[in-house]
Formats: sequence, structure tokens, C-alpha cells
Amino acid sequence: MSPTFSVCVYCGSRDGTDPAYAQAATDCGTMLAKNGWRLVYGAGDVGLMGRVARAAQIGGGDTFGVIPQHLMDWEVGKTDLTTFIVTETMHERKKVMLMNANAVVVLPGGAGSLDELFEALTWRQLELHDKPVFVINTNGYWDPLLTMIDHMIDNGFADASLRGYVEVVSDIGALETALSKHVA
Repeated sequence: MSPTFSVCVYCGSRDGTDPAYAQAATDCGTMLAKNGWRLVYGAGDVGLMGRVARAAQIGGGDTFGVIPQHLMDWEVGKTDLTTFIVTETMHERKKVMLMNANAVVVLPGGAGSLDELFEALTWRQLELHDKPVFVINTNGYWDPLLTMIDHMIDNGFADASLRGYVEVVSDIGALETALSKHVA
């Protein structure tokens, strides 16, 4: 039996102001479950994180959550996941999530989601992994970030390969098609 294709989803612990963000999170969880792909995420039951996980669970999907002890109350640790891991630190959380995934997906989010995205991109630049990184640009949410990445490259602070490590998709249907190309 081949191992399950696993997708690490980084996203907000809040819903944000645009209802499209919540819908994208729900659609993402549903899509992962429909394809039999395991959700790897931050184990919270709030905001977009909770929406992705609940949708994956409703769809019968496998869920793998990782949360540091100090966020158990703040992010409302979702203990009813298929796999629930509590770590000591945020760094350990990010490492466990990335190492247990075949691909990375970033939905709208805040500073934590940016931290996770840039750590995944930095590790990719340093050849610590070769996993694809997808940014779901719901209603142009990530446009300023993509402009900033281009700005870093244009000003010589990053190699042009950095832009190639980020695959931008506009919706969950496009994400599903893109992810399908990476399933062994």
C-alpha cells in the first residue's frame, strides 16, 4: 500500500473580512477529502484552520494536526483529528507539519501564515526539501506579497528561482488540478 499523499495547509486562525476566504478554506478541506489526500495543518479549531479541518472531516478525510502546547487554548486545539500532536515550540510544530507533507498550500492568513510560507520557501531555496508550494490567491489577497517577492528579486536580495517556488492558483479547482500533477 502506498503512503497517503499529504497536503500541509497554512492559513489564518481568523476568518478574515471577505466571506470568500472562509469558503475557500471549506472548499479546500472538502477537496482534500474527496481525493483521499491527508490534511496536515496547525490543529486549531478556529478561523480558516478550523474550517479546513471540519470540511475534511465531514468529507471523511484523514486529518493530521500539530499544535504547540501554549496555543491549545488560544487556537482551541482540535483533539478529534485522525492524528493530533502537541509540540513544545512553534518551530517544532512547523518542522513536523512540513516533514509530514508532500505539498504546501497557503490560504489567506496573517503573520503566522507568512512565517510558515517563508520558512517553507527558505528551506526550499536551501534544498532542504523540494515540495511544491501553492498560494491560493483568493480575490487577490496575496497580490501585495507576490509584488514583494518580485521586488526582492528585482533588487538582488533573492534569486529569481524564488518566484518559481511559488505556484499561484486562483481557486480550489485550480489547486486540485495542480496538486494532481504531484501525486505519485
